[in-house]
Amino acid sequence: MKVQRTLLASAVLSALAPISHAQTAAPAPDAAPIQKVVVTATPFGTGEGEQILAPAKVLAGDELREKVGSSLGETLSQELGVSASGFGAGASRPIIRGLEGARVKMMENGMAVSDVSGLSNDHAVAAEGAVARQIEILRGPAALLYGSGAIGGLVNVVSERIPTHLEPKTVGQAEVRYGTVDNSRNASGSIDGASGMIGFHIDGNVRRGHDYKIPGAHALGDPASERGRLANSFTEQETAGVGASLIGKRGHVGASVSLLDSLYGIPSGEGARIDQSQTRYDIDSLLNAPLPGFETFKFKLGYTDYGHEEIGADGATEVAFSNRALESRWELAHKPVAGMHGTVGMQTENTHYSAASEHGHVTVPPTHSTSVAGFLVEERDFGPVRMNAGVRLENVKRRPLGHPKRDFDLTSYSVGGMHEFAKGYSAGVTLSVAQRAPSAEELYSEGPHHATETFDIGNATFTKETSHNIELSLQKTSGLLRWKANLFKNKVKDFVFGHITGDIVEDEGEELRERIFEQADASIHGAEAEIGYNQHGQGLSLRAFADMSRGKLDRGGSLPLQPASRAGIDAGYRTGAIRAGMSLVRASTQDRLASFEETVTPGYTQLNANISYTQRMKEHDLTWFLLAKNLLDEDIRLSTSLLKDIAPLPGRNFVFGVRTKF
Repeated sequence: MKVQRTLLASAVLSALAPISHAQTAAPAPDAAPIQKVVVTATPFGTGEGEQILAPAKVLAGDELREKVGSSLGETLSQELGVSASGFGAGASRPIIRGLEGARVKMMENGMAVSDVSGLSNDHAVAAEGAVARQIEILRGPAALLYGSGAIGGLVNVVSERIPTHLEPKTVGQAEVRYGTVDNSRNASGSIDGASGMIGFHIDGNVRRGHDYKIPGAHALGDPASERGRLANSFTEQETAGVGASLIGKRGHVGASVSLLDSLYGIPSGEGARIDQSQTRYDIDSLLNAPLPGFETFKFKLGYTDYGHEEIGADGATEVAFSNRALESRWELAHKPVAGMHGTVGMQTENTHYSAASEHGHVTVPPTHSTSVAGFLVEERDFGPVRMNAGVRLENVKRRPLGHPKRDFDLTSYSVGGMHEFAKGYSAGVTLSVAQRAPSAEELYSEGPHHATETFDIGNATFTKETSHNIELSLQKTSGLLRWKANLFKNKVKDFVFGHITGDIVEDEGEELRERIFEQADASIHGAEAEIGYNQHGQGLSLRAFADMSRGKLDRGGSLPLQPASRAGIDAGYRTGAIRAGMSLVRASTQDRLASFEETVTPGYTQLNANISYTQRMKEHDLTWFLLAKNLLDEDIRLSTSLLKDIAPLPGRNFVFGVRTKF
């Protein structure tokens, strides 16, 4: 810890020096607000729909507030190309184009969340959407920018805990809501302000939810099984964050600290629950015009201390997980040279991870992992054609206690182009190769994981995954009527997956299913399409979408836990202070099963609605809202959930709430 404190202090002092004599950069009082939503998790800071290397979707404002749920997976589950895992209300992780776990990188303010949600679906993501300013979804080959864990894409939760501009006056927002299906109560809020050249931010969230009601029997195909409420589906969570920055004309330097505590049930029938905690420290700095020929220099540093305990019905801890991570990131953006505009950077990560059973078994041995990566991304316009190209070189080391050491040299690269063949119309293609090092769990697991009722066995001889991806896109990005369509194919050499063999392993009197991690070649292909009319204006708005993906092993059979094909339609209406909407999603029956999967997942129809009214009270906006979820009270099972046979999603739910901005 002494070394880490010294590194943190040095970073603050070095970033502070060139800014300390700068003048305050307050925005002009009469400046027009910028309507364009900028995607922060890109090297060029461009808007949604302008991405080549990584197609983007941004949830912000009222749209985010209407979709936010008890987990990040629930919040994003109806976005194009995004589905969700499901382990009750407490744990649901986004799945992008049929890829999950370590292949979908979870970030907060551009840095890794550094939890263990990528290991298993029962582990919640340690990032809170209720206090987010926006959530960014980058589908496709984002790996070369943010790491080998992003073969499938990434999700970036932007909370703006470290201010980047000075507010002319103190502003804030607060919200309270109540849900009928689980008697849930949720309160969240944030405050932003400034004193001289110092900007500050405070946010917090508290959530309480009881076991939720289900539409019918909890067991699929067994009408005699338990009804009413799904046992052990409760959630409890508290988060808090505070940050401050020194802000001048040439940039900013700031720091933040955040805390998360969560307790939630695992509705597997065993009465297990997970007690999760995380403390996170971040430093973020930006220097404009650092050197001749360069536009900006960015430096980020983050330290995360994460842990959770899986607790049995008797109150005893069965497995304790721990992950301590120190991550740094440097980015230097240069001015155009021969028409090329780009960013060069480095990223390092140092983690200490372990998973130990209280019965003496080591589920995953203590493992020290390090990674060092350099990346370069360049962009240039050739008339109506915009080209992007990038490369990332990375070395990953795994150093487990008592097991073979492994080193992986990874090379990822991508090239893409977008041609605006008519005003507002463009077509694009992206080719990429991305490599991923197997995780410590995939390499070294050797013990029980009681929440999933599995006994996991890794393979220390695994080689790196190599993904070859091609994506074609066509879109209309201007006017009231806009649309986009994507086709993609991903060939993955040495794909790692968990194979449930059917054998039973006895552990302290409990029967666990044997799950062996295996490696084989696989392919994933799919299509997405979306059309929208007047999505952000007054009056009537419409949206329709459809997506599908197919994941197969080259040796035969489907990949496990594949998402269902979906189609949906949204309709909304805005006039003055009133906003209303309705969405209908139809998911098909999912019968593409892995060799060890037995149950077909039935299709379902999900109907949601919302209405809100905003009133002006002096200098405050007060918005009253009603959200209705699963209005048809459908028995919804997720094909991506290990608990699909015994844990349906909540039944009909009405959420009443009020939020204010000041």
